[in-house]
Amino acid sequence: MSIATQATPSNEEALLLIERLLAFAQQQELLHELDLSYGRNALLDLFGFNEPYGGAVPDEMTDNASELLEPLLDYGCSIGLVPDWTTTQRDLLDARIMGLLMPRPSEAAACFRERAEREGLSSATSAFYRMNIASNYIRMDRIARNLYWQHDTSYGSLEMTINLSKPEKDPQEIAKLRTMPQSHYPSCLLCANNVGYAGRIDHPARQNLRVLPLQLGGEDWYFQYSPYVYYNEHSIVLKAAHEPMSISHDTFVRLLDFVEQFPHYFIGSNADLPIVGGSILSHDHFQAGRHEFPMETAKVEAEFTNAACPGVSIGIVEWPMSVLRLNGASRSAVLEAANEILDAWRGYCDEAAEVLAWTEYEGGRREAHNTVTPIARLRDNGEYELDLVLRNNRTSPEHPDGIFHPHRNLHHIKKENIGLIEVMGLAVLPGRLSEELKSLSMYLTPDAVEDIERLGQTGHPLHKHGEWLASLAENHGTANSVAQAWAIMQHGTGERFLNVLTDAGVFKRTEQGRASFHQFLASVGASPK
Repeated sequence: MSIATQATPSNEEALLLIERLLAFAQQQELLHELDLSYGRNALLDLFGFNEPYGGAVPDEMTDNASELLEPLLDYGCSIGLVPDWTTTQRDLLDARIMGLLMPRPSEAAACFRERAEREGLSSATSAFYRMNIASNYIRMDRIARNLYWQHDTSYGSLEMTINLSKPEKDPQEIAKLRTMPQSHYPSCLLCANNVGYAGRIDHPARQNLRVLPLQLGGEDWYFQYSPYVYYNEHSIVLKAAHEPMSISHDTFVRLLDFVEQFPHYFIGSNADLPIVGGSILSHDHFQAGRHEFPMETAKVEAEFTNAACPGVSIGIVEWPMSVLRLNGASRSAVLEAANEILDAWRGYCDEAAEVLAWTEYEGGRREAHNTVTPIARLRDNGEYELDLVLRNNRTSPEHPDGIFHPHRNLHHIKKENIGLIEVMGLAVLPGRLSEELKSLSMYLTPDAVEDIERLGQTGHPLHKHGEWLASLAENHGTANSVAQAWAIMQHGTGERFLNVLTDAGVFKRTEQGRASFHQFLASVGASPK
């Protein structure tokens, strides 16, 4: 999409914008006073000026870099700093500009350590988060477009979001991507060598990205924030080495290492298998943050103990997916209990529950199906808490996309993998639903422009929602106000997401499913408390 936000600034106006942006960078602690002339000269050079603005600069306070950047991007586009005015090219220039106003990566890391020692870790992460927002790495202006509501269920309130923050590619850019030679640097979107990278139309610029070094399990890892945060202080913890996702005993060690260092954060991992894993399986990473998810507040409905792991409580969480919660004051005991459950689950089969640990192929090759989605927390009472969500990625003729994956009748709402964030009860729904749900809601009002039956036509743009809308109309009628109709759509979408989580649950919330869950726990030596 080509964008010109307003009339292009004049040279004098652009020089004033540079000074205002410098003042903003100082206010937000991006730019130290000693670095002011350096930052000014870097921007003058970028925009082709020999001298700075000579007039008075208004004394102002703002926490929104976009207000200053948008007209400056217009100016940069007009003088040819980027080849066209598309959102992608503007984003590349945006990161280039802000990268000139930030501390070097080593300085950012040193500042974080100093603040943590002086004011505590919570204050340090808050400041680092603010820096990532101020630098426009975290695009709060776009994130604010996301739709959000809560949906009450018997399990608690699910969090519902429709993701509108990621910009769409321009059609001309999509055409260019088909002819571009494949690049192998950086290796993926998560690699630490993204820091400072100028970007391309098929890879985002990261001059305004800063990461913090960590040691987890005796290995080098890095901490950074996500550019499109789905919750407060949404973080990515990535391995220094470009290695594939793997859930193992070492995973649990790393998770507990992290919560010991960041006790005010949770941390979790996507599963390491297709269908039940995240979108990036090629680079081992976790997601963390300062947020209480619905699953965290769900109660334990059945408690177990294992004599081999004294001091560890094992609970089945009342949740649509199959969740085991381990609690204990002893780190080593919690790790041992988690290791036993993972090892047992990797090889566990229960044909009645459609759980098979692997598929055998000719030549002796096995395809593994069982894994877990783990989440760790350090409680205020000093106890370690580790949630293990049992996952299985088998497919069948009836469910070719996955037996424990959203079934096809739900794909009109959600067909993507159910990863860590959604497992914990926060729906990340595709942006297309924003307009689709608004259009659908009008069919539930007297202002509908056509009969609901029209959605039954294969070529109708809302055809995929036809059966669902018909059931909503049957239950709620078509004489609702616009506000009532939108509330019905939100509630219906929330129920669909609850069904998505139920489909992804391995042991179903039935009498037989509970018996199967208890049978698995018995296989690892756990008995009811």
